[in-house]
Amino acid sequence: MPDGSSQPVTRPSRLVVLAGPTAVGKGTVAACVRRSHPEIWISVSVTTRPARPGEVDGVHYHFITDEEFDRLVAEDGLLEWAVVHRAARYGTPRAPVEERLNAGTPALLEIDLQGARQVRERMPGALMCFLAPPSWEELERRLVGRGTEGPEERERRLTTARTELAAEPEFDVTIVNTDVETACQELVDLFRSGTSRVHS
Repeated sequence: MPDGSSQPVTRPSRLVVLAGPTAVGKGTVAACVRRSHPEIWISVSVTTRPARPGEVDGVHYHFITDEEFDRLVAEDGLLEWAVVHRAARYGTPRAPVEERLNAGTPALLEIDLQGARQVRERMPGALMCFLAPPSWEELERRLVGRGTEGPEERERRLTTARTELAAEPEFDVTIVNTDVETACQELVDLFRSGTSRVHS
């Protein structure tokens, strides 16, 4: 069982998996990496949920139908997939990830907790990074402030977030998202140094 202590461990990291609770800012941190470090390839997930205002198909997600998602699952075309918030399905297309890794390109997967667990099973060499909020109150504030969900959806996401926060000890390293630029740099450093701090 993790005891909360940590120790430095050297681990070359070509594939980093970024996960964390809803509204913690995973997408914002990943966008910062995309903007400031184009040498790091960021996987674009597929999802069956509708696009939110400002989201662009092929940039933020590939928005697909349930039938298209079913076909990808049947063809083993997804590295991981999950039903999130008891509603939409999300998944990571397998082929683009394998192509980048085979080419030696550093790759970042920004996915949910269920997906991260699947990737850990399929790609044990991946470095698992948990993005945490400064506090529960701040997470609630960010979710309400986002304004993209109604009251029922917001409560469902908060319920999911409580479960997701409890999974932090499963991860190799935790980054607290107090400031986006700082969190972005800490994430990039995982690729550069190949060193992380893991729960002992």
